[in-house]
Amino acid sequence: MHLTMPILVNSSTAAFPLEKNSTPGPFDGPQWPHQAPRSTYLMVAVLMGTVVVLASFVNGLVILVSLRYKKLRSPLNYILVNLAVADLLVTLFGSTVSFSNNVNGYFILGKSVCEFEGFMVSLTGIVGLWSLAILAFERYIVICKPMGDFRFQQRHAVIGCGFTWVWSLIWTAPPLFGWSSYVPEGLRTSCGPNWYTGGSNNNSYIMMLFITCFIMPLSMILFSYATLLITLRAVAAQQKESETTQRAEREVTRMVIAMVMAFLVCWLPYATFAMVVAIDKNIVIQPTLASMPSYFSKTATVYNPVIYVFMNKQFRNCMLTMMCCGRNPFATEEDSSVTGTSTAGKTEISSVSSGGSSKVTPA
Repeated sequence: MHLTMPILVNSSTAAFPLEKNSTPGPFDGPQWPHQAPRSTYLMVAVLMGTVVVLASFVNGLVILVSLRYKKLRSPLNYILVNLAVADLLVTLFGSTVSFSNNVNGYFILGKSVCEFEGFMVSLTGIVGLWSLAILAFERYIVICKPMGDFRFQQRHAVIGCGFTWVWSLIWTAPPLFGWSSYVPEGLRTSCGPNWYTGGSNNNSYIMMLFITCFIMPLSMILFSYATLLITLRAVAAQQKESETTQRAEREVTRMVIAMVMAFLVCWLPYATFAMVVAIDKNIVIQPTLASMPSYFSKTATVYNPVIYVFMNKQFRNCMLTMMCCGRNPFATEEDSSVTGTSTAGKTEISSVSSGGSSKVTPA
């Protein structure tokens, strides 16, 4: 079996020749009905259009609210803003271009823009992915305190954000200089790393990208959240009589499960598809199916802010206050107001020296 995507072995050109059945190349004209029915392209265009609108709104709102309220500029929130910026750039350079291309049925902007889109989506997508890993690790350090009374400060947050961009650039720039390439994929309306062409040049790059930009951040996320849950369960077991502690443990457990599942649902299909195709060039994957993991991963730009930001009580209060002209109609006495000292979205574990026990306090 073979991918129904004619790609030249010469990855330096990443060109698609005119097929025997006169199917135009990905930059020459509509790919329907040769790759998929026109209705498929239009459905994908609707999906991408919806993502563009929602992702632009929610991520723009995260950035705007963070600029509006100084109390949201804490070191632990830096990575959330970094995630929002990365998601907004994925939307701008990826989802918007994909929407336009699917409406027209081919990559209308040409080969150079295809390579640029593939690079920018990979760069900002991996920044977002590593932001999730850094966020998990930050929570592990602050809550589980593996380094004792370590104080997470502004410089640590800046280093974490800077790392996501530098590390991503290291692993997404090589295709621009000959180690693999960026080519049209799936329905030929979006571009990404060349999973399809054989040879050690492409296979070695895909393997390194898989390890450094999927396995490593996933391992960090699983380790950090698993340790966090174990710590919280141990503390909750010591305070079985405390309903507040038990409720905090359940809330954190649900949040962690949601975070891990969202990560896997978004990135596991794309990573699996890339590795399967890179390892076995004889497998048949229809263009529509080949495109789905890439387009589906772009939807993470919508639900990332919902899971990682809007579930933060302090941020949510500030957002509602801003949107409701200075008054949060849903605020409770516990929430107080945005002038309060809530550290919402974070569960703290503090030691009680007199009893030698620990205490879980939900913010």
